[in-house]
Amino acid sequence: MTYPASIPFLIRDGLETDIVACSALDHAYETDIVWQMQIHSDEGQQWEILFKPERLPRTMTETLATDDARLRSALPPEHCFLIATHKDSSEVLGYLAMYNDQIHRIGQVHDLVVSRPFRRHGIGSRLVKVARQWAKEHGLSRLMLETQTKNYPGIAFCQENGFAFCGFNDRYFINQDIAIFFSASLR
Repeated sequence: MTYPASIPFLIRDGLETDIVACSALDHAYETDIVWQMQIHSDEGQQWEILFKPERLPRTMTETLATDDARLRSALPPEHCFLIATHKDSSEVLGYLAMYNDQIHRIGQVHDLVVSRPFRRHGIGSRLVKVARQWAKEHGLSRLMLETQTKNYPGIAFCQENGFAFCGFNDRYFINQDIAIFFSASLR
């Protein structure tokens, strides 16, 4: 199916019945660049951590892991689960799931996916914009996104949407990938 340059879509609260459709979306991405991490230590006295983009010898295709339980955990009203649907057909185009960390006043976006045929139409940016508004209304002061060092399209998306690199966690994901975190103030 071919889609027009502009896709009419709506953002709404997610329901448990949306989880199957979210899991069925195309979660794959392609990249020619990864963030390479290097750690140098001077006998524990000084640490130097360097992230730099590295071009790959060929295009790599990766698929983000889906987890229905993780999406279900965003269903309670104190968390945020947003769905982007096609305006005319109600087809699920993408979703965002975010934990509300009231202790640190952070909205932690743990899932942000737009199905591959619908990318580059502003759907992901609109999901983030709605999540920002939700977070403000719930007294949060920051939004944080996580991605893998090999998800260069995800890294570029974070930067294009006003998020700044704020840290990493080695072996964060189940598959032992490195997580990098991007944060934005809600003020």
